[in-house]
Amino acid sequence: MLIVMNLNATEEQVASVRDKAKENQCSSHIIYGDSKIAIGITGETRNLSTDDFILMDGVVDAMRVSKKFKLCSREMKAEDTVIDFDGDKIGDGSLQIIAGPCSVESRDQLFDIAGQLKEMGIKFFRAGAYKPRSSPYAFQGMKEKGLELLAEVKKEFGLHIVTEAKDTETLPQVIEVADIIQIGARNMQNYSLLEKVGQTQKAIFLKRGMAASIEDLLMSAEYILSQGNFNVILCERGIKTFETWTRNTLDLNAIPVLKKQTHLPIFVDPSHGIGIRDKVAPMAMAGVACGADGLMIEVHHNPDKALSDGVQSLTPTQFKALLDKIKQLAPIVDKIF
Repeated sequence: MLIVMNLNATEEQVASVRDKAKENQCSSHIIYGDSKIAIGITGETRNLSTDDFILMDGVVDAMRVSKKFKLCSREMKAEDTVIDFDGDKIGDGSLQIIAGPCSVESRDQLFDIAGQLKEMGIKFFRAGAYKPRSSPYAFQGMKEKGLELLAEVKKEFGLHIVTEAKDTETLPQVIEVADIIQIGARNMQNYSLLEKVGQTQKAIFLKRGMAASIEDLLMSAEYILSQGNFNVILCERGIKTFETWTRNTLDLNAIPVLKKQTHLPIFVDPSHGIGIRDKVAPMAMAGVACGADGLMIEVHHNPDKALSDGVQSLTPTQFKALLDKIKQLAPIVDKIF
C-alpha cells in the first residue's frame, strides 16, 4: 500500500500514518520524492483499507500497489533513485564505469591496475577479496588480506571500492572497506545475506542470478529495501541458456524492461555476460545503447596469468580504447560521461 503525503506534512502527521501501520502489524518505509513524501506500507495489509488513511491529516492519496515487488516499483517511487558517493553519482543520468580485476591477487597487481584506471578517470574500483567459485578447488580469494589491500588502494588513489560479500559471517569485515557491497549471482537468493545488507546503509550491487527471471531479481532487491536500505543497484550479468558458444547469454532485453518497472539504477556486466575478451567491448557498447546507468568491466594488467576470469578480462590498453568509443556513444543516448 502507498500513502502519498503533502511535501509540507509535519513529522507528527507522518508519525500518525506510520503508527496506524504498526498497529496493524505492518512495516512502513518513508520515500522522499521531488514533489511528495510517500510512505510504503508492507506486510499483511489485507486488513487495512485505503479509507483508513485518506482522511488523515497531511495525506493526499492512498492506493494499493499491484506489483509483488512493492518498494522497488515505479508505482511506489516514480523518480529514479540516485546514489551519491561524495559527489560521484549513480542513477542521475550520468554513465559510471566500475572497473578492475576479478580478484585481489597481490599488492603490486592492485596498485598497477588501480593507478592506470585512475589516470583514465575511473572512480569505482572492483576486485574480489572473497570469491565464491563453482569449484571448491578454484582460487577462493585472499580474504581478509585482500580487504586490507583494497583499503590501501582506497587510501592511496581515492577510488570507491566495490567488493563482494560471500556470506553473513564475513560481511562485517567487508562493510569496513567497501563503498559498494556486491552480492554475486550465486547469492542473489541468499535471503539471510540480503536481509543483513538491507540493515546497512551501504550501497548494494545486486547481480542477477544465472537462472533468475527479471521478477526474481526484483524480489531479491525487495528483500534489501524492506529492511530499510534503498541504496540498491541492479546488474544484468548474463543468464544460462542452451547456447554454448558464449559463457552466458547477456539479456539486454532486461534493461528497458527494468527501467520501466523500477526506480533503481541498472548496470550491465558484459565481462561475465559473454565471457570472451574480444567480445566484451561490443556488448559493453550495446549495454550503454539500451539505457544502462553504468557498466562493470573486468580489467587486468596481465589477463593470461590472472587467477580468475582472465579469459574475459580486458588489458588496460583495450579498456582505454573502449572508453574512447563510449565517450562518443554516451551523448547519443543522453548519458553524461
